Amino acid sequence: MKVLVADPIAQDGIDIMSRIAEVDVKTKLGEDQLVEIIGDYDAMVVRSQTQVTANIINAGKKLVIIGRAGVGVDNIDVNAATECGIIVANAPTGNTVSAAEHAIALMLSLARHIPQANYSLKSGQWKRADFMGTEVKNKTLGIIGLGNIGREVARRAKGLEMKILAYDPFVSEERAGQLQTEMVSLETLYRESDFITLHTPLTDTTRNMIDTQQLETMKPTTRIINAARGGLINEEALVKALNEGKLAGAAIDVFCKEPCTQSILFSCDKIIVTPHLGASTAEAQVLAATEVCHQIVDVLGGQPARYAVNAPFVSAEAMSVLGPYMKVAKIVGQLTSYLGEGNLRKIKIKYNGEISSYNTNALKASILGGLLDRLSEERVNMVNANSIASRRGIQVIEEKENTCENFANLITLDVETSQGNISVAGTVLRGEPHIVKVDQFWIDIVPTGRYFLFSDHRDRPGLIGAVGQITGEADVNVSHMYLSREKPRGRALMIMALDEPLTDEYLQKISKVPDVHNVKLVQL
Repeated sequence: MKVLVADPIAQDGIDIMSRIAEVDVKTKLGEDQLVEIIGDYDAMVVRSQTQVTANIINAGKKLVIIGRAGVGVDNIDVNAATECGIIVANAPTGNTVSAAEHAIALMLSLARHIPQANYSLKSGQWKRADFMGTEVKNKTLGIIGLGNIGREVARRAKGLEMKILAYDPFVSEERAGQLQTEMVSLETLYRESDFITLHTPLTDTTRNMIDTQQLETMKPTTRIINAARGGLINEEALVKALNEGKLAGAAIDVFCKEPCTQSILFSCDKIIVTPHLGASTAEAQVLAATEVCHQIVDVLGGQPARYAVNAPFVSAEAMSVLGPYMKVAKIVGQLTSYLGEGNLRKIKIKYNGEISSYNTNALKASILGGLLDRLSEERVNMVNANSIASRRGIQVIEEKENTCENFANLITLDVETSQGNISVAGTVLRGEPHIVKVDQFWIDIVPTGRYFLFSDHRDRPGLIGAVGQITGEADVNVSHMYLSREKPRGRALMIMALDEPLTDEYLQKISKVPDVHNVKLVQL
C-alpha cells in the first residue's frame, strides 16, 4: 500500500504509517500534478495548504481515505469523496489545548495591553500610565461554542476565578454545570460579558454573528477574542465600535481570507492580531499528525476511522432500503434544530415500518448530523454518533416498531429541550423526502432547498391574509402554503413555501400580528 503526504506533517505521523505502507512525502504540488500521480495511492494526508478538489478525488481510483491533520476539512471536497466512497477523516482533538491556551493568552494580552506596551517600550518610551489594565479575576467570560476547545477554555478560565457564561444549543445544561458554566441566550451573553471568546465554526448561520446590532448591546468595557474562524465578526462593524468607544478591545487570530497581510483591523490600536497561531505549537502539530495517521493505518487495515467526517458505511443490502431514508433523517434533524429552542436534554428517535428491522445506526447518525449541522463543525457518522452525543451530555433513545399506520416507513424525532419539546416526522413518498408531521399537526411538505415560513398561531379569519400582506410588502413570492389546525379557531400551524428569504425586519412584523405565537424561517 502507498500513502501520499501532500503537506508537511510531524515525522511521528510518517513513522506510524511507514509500519504498514510505503509513504511518499511530496509537498507544494498543484492540482494538475496531484491528478497525475494520485491514482497510485491508497491514502492521502494533507493539512490546510493542499486543496483536495473533485478532480483530484476522481483521479484517485485506489484512494480509500483522505486524512486531514487538523480540525477543519474546508480544503477537501467532502461531497466528492463521499460519492466516490472515500473516507475523509480529521484530527479534531489534536490542537484543542493549543487553541484554548492561545485564546486565554489573547484575553490576558487584551486585559493588560501587553503587545502595545512591548512595542512602546522597545520604541524608547516609558509610559506606564497609558497601559492601565484590568484583572480578569471575578470578571465574566462569555464562551460562544462549548465544544472541545470551548470546554478547555472554560476549565482554564475557572482557574483564573472568572464567572463563565456559555451559549451552545447542543450542549445540555447538566454537562455545562459540570464545567461550572451557566448556559444563557446569546443576547444575555452579549449584554453581561466582560470578555467574549468565540469557538464555533463558520456556517451560513454563524457568519457575521457579531455585527453592529450585537455590538451595540455590549458594555463599553467588553473585550472580544476570535481564535476560531474568520468571518464570525463583521470586521468593519468591530472597528467602528472600537473607534467610537463602544468596546474596550479585541484580539483576532483568524481572518476572512488567509494569508492576510492587509486588513481594516490593522488600523485600530485597540485590536491585537496574530497570524492564525491557535494550533501553532510543536505539541499540537505532533498530536494532529499522529491522530490522523493512526486512522490511516486503521482504515487500510480494514478498521473504521475514529473521526470519519463523511457518510457512514452501509451494506449494499441495507442501503437499498435505508438509503432514501438517510436523507429524510438528516432533514428531520435539520428542521428540528430550526424549530426547537433551548438546550438539548433528550432525543427520542422512533422507526416505524420495514426500516425498523435493520441496523439503524446510519439513520441515527444522519439525524444527529442534521441536528448539529448548522451550529457545529463536528460531522456525525455511524462511528462517532454515540460518542458525540455522550460528550455533549445528550441522551439518545431509539424505539422500533415494524408496523406503520399511515406510511410504509416513518421516522419520528422527539426532542426535549430546556424550553419545551418538539416533534418532527418524515418519510419517503414517490421517491422524495416528505415532512409529514410537526408536533401534533399532520402536514405534507417536500424540502427541496427552498425557504419555509413556519407560523404557530391561533386559527382565525384574516390571519393568513395579514401574513400574506407582509410577504407581499417584502416582495417575496409565496409558491404554496400548508395549513393544519386542531379545530376551527384553535391552535394551528401554517407553512408558507417562499421563493426568497424574509429579512429579520419582516419576520418581526409577522411575529407582531395578533394571535401569532411563534414564527421561524427555515431553509431545507
